[in-house]
Amino acid sequence: MNDMLTDTLRIAGTVNDSIVDGPGIRFAIFTQGCPHRCEGCHNPQTHDFDGGEQVSLESLLEAAKSNPLLDGVTYSGGEPFCQAKQLYELGLELKKAGLDIVTYTGYLFEELLEQANEENFYRELLSVTDYLVDGPFQLDKRDILLKFKGSSNQRIIDVKKSLAEKMVIEAEL
Repeated sequence: MNDMLTDTLRIAGTVNDSIVDGPGIRFAIFTQGCPHRCEGCHNPQTHDFDGGEQVSLESLLEAAKSNPLLDGVTYSGGEPFCQAKQLYELGLELKKAGLDIVTYTGYLFEELLEQANEENFYRELLSVTDYLVDGPFQLDKRDILLKFKGSSNQRIIDVKKSLAEKMVIEAEL
């Protein structure tokens, strides 16, 4: 067992072969707990921080690695940044396995960078994220025709380019 993956993650569930949570075929992890509680949220069952179940990071890694068809893993929620340390640790191993990572968040990219500190692991989670779908879901901006987003205010951000350029670089997926 990988010493780094001894921690657990509180999740609402997983989807093994998602095609709606990012490009290609994805293993989607729905984290449990969300402070945003957006009106019209697609996953309201994920709001309660005490709901869901605790699962080992090792079991999530093995589930992802066991599917040879996967293009990547998606962290959704709930709010992934509420469990950033665990998702970062898992992300390091997923990257070694050749998988890309899409992270959904109700925070803005700029807020995450501004609030990042040694305790919350925001910057670390961003460092293993390839694409970030940021911003709260806004019911009045809901558009079912948008690819990989729920509302038009949300952005799909190329995290590596954005961190390098020190400005938001949106991606076309």
